[in-house]
Amino acid sequence: MKRLKERWGIHSNFQLVAILVVFAVTGSSAAKLATPLTNYLGITPENYSAWIFWPARIILIFPIYQVLLVFFGFIFGQFKFFWNFEKKMLSRMGLGFLFNSK
Repeated sequence: MKRLKERWGIHSNFQLVAILVVFAVTGSSAAKLATPLTNYLGITPENYSAWIFWPARIILIFPIYQVLLVFFGFIFGQFKFFWNFEKKMLSRMGLGFLFNSK
């Protein structure tokens, strides 16, 4: 845990626990919210093969996850950490232009 705290630049065990809880809650919530969204869009296992359904579901989960990560980070008092985490992750995916103010 010490190494993880150093890597993330955090100092307290409480902050580490809050961050891990945010990751857990966000992942569960994003997966749970994807079901009604795919059903609303008509993307169901009955309508599409698994080769289309699962990639579509994963593509839908991605933006839900990004928004929820920052939201739950704010709720748990870790907004700054998760905002920086988002910027770093999206920059690595080639979407860093979203955060450049130039």
